Amino acid sequence: MLGNIIRDAPRIYLLMGRTDFRKQIPGLTAIVTMQFKLDPFTDSCVFIFCNRRRNAIKVLRYDQNGFILATKTLMEKMKFQWPMKESDMKEITYQQVEWLLQGLEIEQKKALYPVKASPKNSCF
Repeated sequence: MLGNIIRDAPRIYLLMGRTDFRKQIPGLTAIVTMQFKLDPFTDSCVFIFCNRRRNAIKVLRYDQNGFILATKTLMEKMKFQWPMKESDMKEITYQQVEWLLQGLEIEQKKALYPVKASPKNSCF
């Protein structure tokens, strides 16, 4: 379900560290605007937040005339591999979101990444 909200977004931002999950749409948009100087009212951006226990995430996205706020809570003893560097925001790809939702770290050192081939960087 979260994939449908995130999939077509050109920009996905992950708020590293923990977020107070008592915050709802007004509080989360205030964090995006005041702390990171980004515009939460653009439908091309998705913002992802995690709670202190790392067992739940919130996804915030503006949708033409209002906000969507979706929450995913993991079952007992499961945790997201969430980057804990406080008060930082990182732009990530949809593939990294998929890894995160599968319980993996967003930086997969052995993953194969797409390469843009051109006559300049090719030996053919």
